[in-house]
Amino acid sequence: MNYPMIAQILGRMISVEAGLMLLPTAVCLIYGESPMPFLPVIALAAVAGGLLWRIKPKNKELYAREGFAIVALSWIVLSLIGAVPFVLSGDIPSYVDAVFETVSGFTTTGSTILRDVEALGRGTQFWRCFTHWVGGMGVLVFMMAVLPMSGEYSMHIMRAEMPGPVVGKLVPRARKTAAILYRIYVAMTLLETVLLLFGGMSLYDALLHSFGTAGTGGFSNQAASIGAYNSVYIEMVIAVFMALFGVNFNLYYFLLIGRPGELFKNKELLLYVGIIAFATLTMAANAAATVGSFTQSLRYSFFTVSSLITTTGFGTVDYNLWPEYSRLLVVIITFIGACAGSTGGGLKVSRIMILVKSANNEISRLLRPRSVRKVRLEGAPVEDSTVLCTQVFFFLYLTIVLLSALIISFDGFDFTTNFTAALTCVSNVGPGLSAVGPSGNFAAFSDLSKVVLTMNMLFGRLEIFPVLILFVPKLWKRA
Repeated sequence: MNYPMIAQILGRMISVEAGLMLLPTAVCLIYGESPMPFLPVIALAAVAGGLLWRIKPKNKELYAREGFAIVALSWIVLSLIGAVPFVLSGDIPSYVDAVFETVSGFTTTGSTILRDVEALGRGTQFWRCFTHWVGGMGVLVFMMAVLPMSGEYSMHIMRAEMPGPVVGKLVPRARKTAAILYRIYVAMTLLETVLLLFGGMSLYDALLHSFGTAGTGGFSNQAASIGAYNSVYIEMVIAVFMALFGVNFNLYYFLLIGRPGELFKNKELLLYVGIIAFATLTMAANAAATVGSFTQSLRYSFFTVSSLITTTGFGTVDYNLWPEYSRLLVVIITFIGACAGSTGGGLKVSRIMILVKSANNEISRLLRPRSVRKVRLEGAPVEDSTVLCTQVFFFLYLTIVLLSALIISFDGFDFTTNFTAALTCVSNVGPGLSAVGPSGNFAAFSDLSKVVLTMNMLFGRLEIFPVLILFVPKLWKRA
């Protein structure tokens, strides 16, 4: 393990977080609030980060295990530091609650312990929503996009942080790939902000909700979320952009370089769109009697499906009150999630495709034992190691959900609350069903349960392995 290089990169990341906190500090000054919740944190983070950054490693080589360790440690350290302003401001007095809220922000989960979100100061509200935007594409990908990093080792970091079973470079250098992804990310965020301004939102509200949409996070500065605006235009803009941010960003790069045909050949995208269409139409038909009319039901269903399959978590209505088919469909699309290489969470559509094709191949082998069939995705054979990794990931995913639900069940909530709370945190969705539905929150859980659910959010966003590897003693041995 190359400890000096890990410490240096952590120093860079802490320094970047100190710089990012200047934005909510400026918001405090603009709205006449005290910047004191942020200033001491910025100062201490800048000093600590600067000291670590000054470390000069003799060996600058990093391998996959260092990449996993750097990613997991960076997310944990950034969340622990990022929680402090909430405590200093008095908006979230409990540090456990503040860490839960911050991890929920950075991992773009959107689960909250806040009962009165509108009581937060403008600066802390901005920081809370801005963590979605930073975490959406990845905090280390952000660092690579803005800071020079020499060496191909940066690809190990991208592989460990980017969501999905496969991560490739758009261009030969990983840093340039990160910069391209962030240009697309920024452009789409700004476009949504402008469109929301046309819908009557203030600049402040438009930015906050664009941060949540881009990162597929779901934090809002309104207790009723998007439903507070009661605007079809605003709902449709956000619903469409949620769906767009759930698409693999590589496809947007192909659009930029004049290869739109790649979109129509991408099986994952076609299945993703098909799932959204099927779920929207069937949910609308099922909930029409509850909502009042099919037209209204179609409006709410499209927004809900787009919000949940992309694991954003914005809400316009309480789908907790809808019929059982719609509620079960909510759980299913929460499991599925968005496309690989997007800012969305969940299992990912590509993993579902690999699992289904793998199961089909195994059934075929029972009928023809001598046949050799490879799992194929997007016209290319998938490596056996990738198939095995996908199967292990699925097993670990279910195991974490079930064990977490078992632990938090000691708090005395019903099965639906426990199961969907664990599932929604691992899937980075935000709201679940019953007590943690769109009109509920996670405040009533014990500190132990909040710690478990906080770990679930990190497991989900970092796709289990980077966090799990931290607990393997072999990782920490020097090479």
